[in-house]
Amino acid sequence: MATLLIVKAHPLDAQKSYALRALEEFQTRYASLHPEDKIEVVDVFEDQIPALDKPLFEAMEAAKKGVEINPEQAERLERYNELTKQFLAADAIVVINPLWNLNVPSQLVSWVNTINVAGQTFKYGPEGSIGLVKGKKLLHIQSNGGVYAGQDPAAQYIKSIFEFLGFEDIHQVFIEGQSANPSQAQAIYDKAMVKIDKILESF
Repeated sequence: MATLLIVKAHPLDAQKSYALRALEEFQTRYASLHPEDKIEVVDVFEDQIPALDKPLFEAMEAAKKGVEINPEQAERLERYNELTKQFLAADAIVVINPLWNLNVPSQLVSWVNTINVAGQTFKYGPEGSIGLVKGKKLLHIQSNGGVYAGQDPAAQYIKSIFEFLGFEDIHQVFIEGQSANPSQAQAIYDKAMVKIDKILESF
């Protein structure tokens, strides 16, 4: 039995978001192909995702030194560590987000910070950083109003982060251009789903 981790980074619903509509279809199709697999979902807008800020940094440093921290810091640090462990335990990751002002939602950045942990998901060597996460798969689904073909900063950010961690099996699907060409919105969505179905054959 494998574990699929879905990272939902969109505040709307499937009626208003092409990305979330694609997620619903993907999840249904994945479950039918892999009924024995476990599917976990992290909703970065609804779940507790601790921001990597000064109090959390202080809690991390104190914990390393064995210094007592306050209950609020302890709760945030525990949640941060839980998200790291959840990521490491998953066999495949699906990240879904919109393109907002050429970037991903800030809540998704906070989640990404929980999986970039020196000594656990990457380390530093004589020639630079080394990704420690091997053998996992990533599917990144992003909805864009315009057409960027994966060259926008958000798509590049997600791709570079997972490459940095050591991922080699990376797929990106963009549902894009529907705002620029509303009359073709359904055709654009259908084309993206064909790509997702192809990826599902070996995901």
